[in-house]
Amino acid sequence: MNQTNSTFDLAELQGLLQSLLTPTALLGLGVFLACLGVSWLVVNLINRRVPHRTNSVLFGTHVVDGVLFPVLALVLAIIAKRFLPLVGVSPAVFKLAVPVLVSLVLIRLSVRVLGAAFPDSKMLKTLERTVSWLAWGGSILWVTGILPFVLKEFEDIRWKMGGSQMTLRNLVEGAFSAVIVLVVSLWISSLIEARLLRGGTMDLSLRKIAANATRAIFLFGGLLIALSSAGIDLTALGVLGGALGVGIGFGLQKLASNYVSGFVILAERSLRIGDMVKVDNFEGRISDINTRYTVIRALSGREAILPNEMLITQRVENMSLADPQVLLNTVVTVAYGTDLDSLFPKMIAAALSVERVLRIPEPAVQLSNFAADGLELTLYFWIADPQNGQGGPRSDVNMALLRLLNELNVEIPFPQRVIRQS
Repeated sequence: MNQTNSTFDLAELQGLLQSLLTPTALLGLGVFLACLGVSWLVVNLINRRVPHRTNSVLFGTHVVDGVLFPVLALVLAIIAKRFLPLVGVSPAVFKLAVPVLVSLVLIRLSVRVLGAAFPDSKMLKTLERTVSWLAWGGSILWVTGILPFVLKEFEDIRWKMGGSQMTLRNLVEGAFSAVIVLVVSLWISSLIEARLLRGGTMDLSLRKIAANATRAIFLFGGLLIALSSAGIDLTALGVLGGALGVGIGFGLQKLASNYVSGFVILAERSLRIGDMVKVDNFEGRISDINTRYTVIRALSGREAILPNEMLITQRVENMSLADPQVLLNTVVTVAYGTDLDSLFPKMIAAALSVERVLRIPEPAVQLSNFAADGLELTLYFWIADPQNGQGGPRSDVNMALLRLLNELNVEIPFPQRVIRQS
């Protein structure tokens, strides 16, 4: 068989099966097993020395289920297939092993990249099965020699698209190239996105917008390359872009507004991940900012998903934009005649005894009102961790004040009611 041919015809396949039973073919099998062993050893050594995530695309979870192992094994198998005939050893085993390794590389690359990019997708298992069936089916067609006949039949199926002729073979090959280009683009963008999100030199919001922009740029570039490889004239995208612009302008105004608002929020940093905010009477901590919506998690565990446009057009109370410190207060009423000059310092000391109350700024007490039943006193104090809740420190301060007033025998008056009988 000619070494340059990539597929077999039926006669060559029968000769290949007979050559697999020769003694030299067994030696070739040993060389193939050695290629697998060397690949496993090299990948295992790299896996131990190079820091990476447990679900890495290159190394996988158990070394052999990553992309690097079949790629290295494929390279060694191709080298062995070229040089074994020079030493009188039959490369029959490698004529079957190379298509199998190519299919394994495609499966590992697609499954690992899609799993890393969309870890929570419900369609992931279906995509994995589809890619596996297509890869193994193509490998079987390649080995059995049916692939050239299938491609020739696809070449004869033609139709006119605009001013050019399209064949089913061009469409299939273009779709295959498009999938490979998009998967590689998605992989590279995922690596850059993970590196940006792990970095500590920039603010988290800036890293988030950089990661989103990187993924969008790589996917758009991969889409253009994929369309070009499929034989589609890219000048037709001008008409498509105009139609898409009209659709966004009339039918997708809210969606486009939310996407633009998301990038504006991330760019100007008026709201950041981790800020305590209050929007539309919902108070909580910003846990995530996406391009279309923002997730706010309340201290009770409830989460609100707000469109980004709402954060741009409505009033938003940010408790930690410039300073995370928050001012709280509590009100207590004491009887008329109480010595307030001596009571105020003791109330401040009672508030400072609470762990979460800040020493600077210091708490303060004010005589806020001459009420009907007594003197109304307002105690102000600051905390620096509103994300941990505000009810806890207020309750602790109230308990400290109650103990203080009981120790000093300060009367907390009840409402006075007079009942008259006619």
